Amino acid sequence: MSSRLPSSEFAARLDAIRGSLMDTTADAALWFDAQNIEYLSGFNHVQTERPVALVVTDDHVELVVPRLEYERASEIPRLDSVRSYFDYPGGNPMKTVVEALRELGVITVAADMDGAPGTMGYHGPPLSASVDVIEQSWADRMRWEKTDAEVTCIRESVRWANLGHQYLVDFTEVGAHPITVSQQASMEASRAMLDTLGDRYAVRTRGSGPVHAGYISGGQTARPHGFTPNERLSEGDVIITGATANVDGYHSELERTMFLGDPSGEDQYYFELVCEAQELAIDALGPDVPVDYVDHVVWEYFEEHGVTHLAQHHVGHNIGLGAHEPPYLDRGWADHCADPITDHTESDADIGVGQVYTIEPGLYTETAGYRHSDTVLVTESGTETLTYFPRDIESNTIRV
Repeated sequence: MSSRLPSSEFAARLDAIRGSLMDTTADAALWFDAQNIEYLSGFNHVQTERPVALVVTDDHVELVVPRLEYERASEIPRLDSVRSYFDYPGGNPMKTVVEALRELGVITVAADMDGAPGTMGYHGPPLSASVDVIEQSWADRMRWEKTDAEVTCIRESVRWANLGHQYLVDFTEVGAHPITVSQQASMEASRAMLDTLGDRYAVRTRGSGPVHAGYISGGQTARPHGFTPNERLSEGDVIITGATANVDGYHSELERTMFLGDPSGEDQYYFELVCEAQELAIDALGPDVPVDYVDHVVWEYFEEHGVTHLAQHHVGHNIGLGAHEPPYLDRGWADHCADPITDHTESDADIGVGQVYTIEPGLYTETAGYRHSDTVLVTESGTETLTYFPRDIESNTIRV
């Protein structure tokens, strides 16, 4: 299984962008968003106060970077040129971006935003202060449907996420600290991944490993985005796990509700409810199905069982280069698409072949939370659940 995107992927993406560009009056397209820059060029970076900009014309691809990224950017084969400024604020990044556009003869640019985002204290002038700007979201929309090569990377992510999750189970015991268990599981799975893939692994991290596996436990599980508590594990704890792996920038998501020792009757009740809700959501998913329908199905199920007051989020979201990507399996998605500000089409309200979703309905009481998450691919004939760690309660009970 491949752990790296082929160069042909980027060539196809740039061809599609140029096709969209031809349908406008713009002379070039430009991106400031880090994930879209990576998607189109293969250059990955952490978005900071130092803006990076990708410029694409009908025959040229140029990247503007801070000086400290120049050598790394220059290694990207599909870039025709790399331009740098020294730093921010002294290097005047927007002036450098405008200089690049003017040297390319650009009068009007189709940009993903009107200037670099205000990340980590960056403040700069809008792009429209220097050139005519048409806003576009071409790369964002292209990312919704994954190609076969992208799905292959996600499948590889699933493989290593599953290993990381198994290590979580192996290392979990009464008296252990959840933070050190998470670190140990992540390290051992990363070690196995790096040893197995060797030079086929595409580096996407700084110091940390490619696999992350961890969990929240006890009362923190009652909060969907709870923190790992500074308390050792006790018999009777509810645990919500999470595991993923970075494969050439692509991710999967695997989450399970687990129990340290025998679950209580209340635990079993809510566990079965969320498992059934997840099965209903997966069954509802499919090509040309309205995106909001999936969330409606789960909500109606929760209504039947009188537990809507325990639900705190929608059913799931697309996943790929980003941990969260649209479309979102949310009852408000159709209204969102109909809003002119989103620039969506009528067809964007429906699920498409190649989209990859997390399916993760959850219920949260005052003392504990219950949620499984699986990564599901939409196929021409229906769906394929890519993650495969067991979902039943016995497999998710750690005996003490």
